[in-house]
Amino acid sequence: MLPMINQVLFLQVASSDEEEAALEYKARIADSTDDELLIEIPILEGAGRYKRLFLGDELSAYFITQEGVKHYFNTHVIGFKEDTLKLIRVRKPDLESITKIQRRHFLRVAAELEIAITLSGNVRFIGVTDDVGGGGISFVADAKWPIEQGTELECWLLVPYRNGSVDHSQFVAEVVRVKTLENGKHQVMAKFAKISDGERQRIIRFCFERQLDFRKR
Repeated sequence: MLPMINQVLFLQVASSDEEEAALEYKARIADSTDDELLIEIPILEGAGRYKRLFLGDELSAYFITQEGVKHYFNTHVIGFKEDTLKLIRVRKPDLESITKIQRRHFLRVAAELEIAITLSGNVRFIGVTDDVGGGGISFVADAKWPIEQGTELECWLLVPYRNGSVDHSQFVAEVVRVKTLENGKHQVMAKFAKISDGERQRIIRFCFERQLDFRKR
């Protein structure tokens, strides 16, 4: 279902500041068109602090139905409207882009990052991702490594940020699919099986920054 007028959206704003990116704001939907949602200025619950948004800001949002189900989607600021109150115009999501699974489980970006992997028996090797996201990764590695569906991988992912700093995210991933490429290597698709919120947040921050870079091109 689509968000409706008078529903409250809960928002996180893409930011290179990890603490800021983790803050959750809320904003009421004041109006709606075929392509847009017009929302009130977001406010940080409990602190009473308003969040100023800018054209192009990337937002991760969810709303809660009367049945108590959370529906998640991604959107961005496309403009502003001066009414009795100043309203913010954000892109209305397509119905198929709304999910009951948190944004962190489906937001992915194309990225070639170095990843160190350990298999059972202390087999270690290096791979290169072709996409990363808050719910999992895809990487390319030599076909000689014994990886198949259901294999658990201990991973150490190199995560660079726009400000030049480099971080690492450590997690355990479960292989969901292995595909043989034309060059003979394997493309491995895996979901996070064990990952802390802090480690996941590092990856989400990278994804937000990469999305912002793509949008500015």
